[in-house]
Amino acid sequence: MAKILGFIGLGVMGRPMARHLAEKLPPAIDELLVYDIDPGKAQALREDLSPAAAPRVRLTSLEEIGTQGDIIFLSLPGSKVVRDIVLGGSSEGGAPAPEERALGKLLKPGSIIADTSTTEVQTVKDISQAAQREGFYFLDTPISGGEKAAQEGRLSFMAGGDEGAFEKLKPYCLTMGASAVYLGESGAGQSAKAVNQMIVGAAFAAIAESFSLGVRSGLDPKTLYQAIKGGWAGSAVLDVAAQDMFSRAFAPGGTVDIHWKDLGYALTLARDTDSPVPLTALVHEIFKAARAKGEGQKSQSAVVRLWEDLLGIEVT
Repeated sequence: MAKILGFIGLGVMGRPMARHLAEKLPPAIDELLVYDIDPGKAQALREDLSPAAAPRVRLTSLEEIGTQGDIIFLSLPGSKVVRDIVLGGSSEGGAPAPEERALGKLLKPGSIIADTSTTEVQTVKDISQAAQREGFYFLDTPISGGEKAAQEGRLSFMAGGDEGAFEKLKPYCLTMGASAVYLGESGAGQSAKAVNQMIVGAAFAAIAESFSLGVRSGLDPKTLYQAIKGGWAGSAVLDVAAQDMFSRAFAPGGTVDIHWKDLGYALTLARDTDSPVPLTALVHEIFKAARAKGEGQKSQSAVVRLWEDLLGIEVT
């Protein structure tokens, strides 16, 4: 059994995930080692913890997590940062530049890295091949559910990579989420996440477009939401989008920028597999337009601002 766990990346998703992991550490685990390039985020995690959990969590360096961790979770902003953290390189995200300081050069044989970030499939496969040469396991374990599910411990994990390593990892995933499903070889988890993001992105765009039409036609959007939420149009995405549009907060969780990136990964996968995805290509352009309008740091629901500006309305 693993004795020391590591967690790297304590942002919007990583911080609540690490908190759940810390609060539910089994007695056999000695410590949870955590790191973020922003020391304030690591300190904020410590402040989240109960008095019982806090003594078993230690803020430390990438190097110590690499040399001591038996299982290490990553929650990072994209493919380049993941590659640089694990294999080395110069990263915009602050990863160690020298290859000898990369996690993959520091890990004990048999250690497991679980990447919960949304990462390109080819990047995952490249790192997994390097992991085999170095004697550790690299699993793609992206998550779905958003910030609220992370806070409540209801995330869904989609896993690809070595199945035996996943079975060792799974109990820790379930301390942070409601489900952890193994899908197949390296890259399968990220392929599933691409599908997830395609569906979610299309839903946000369709809700923005349809509610704008409803308001333009004279409907009250809150009454419209009440009328349709119990039917086939009802979904978690509809609930989140309605709350955002009506409050005008558009506070992330996920952002327009992040979802645009994720849809780009899906388009790359579609190109590599010669799969036609015209709807995803269109939704990607809608998110790109929202970024160009300055909505990139707002929640995905902010794509509605495109229609609001065109039609001179507010969905509120």
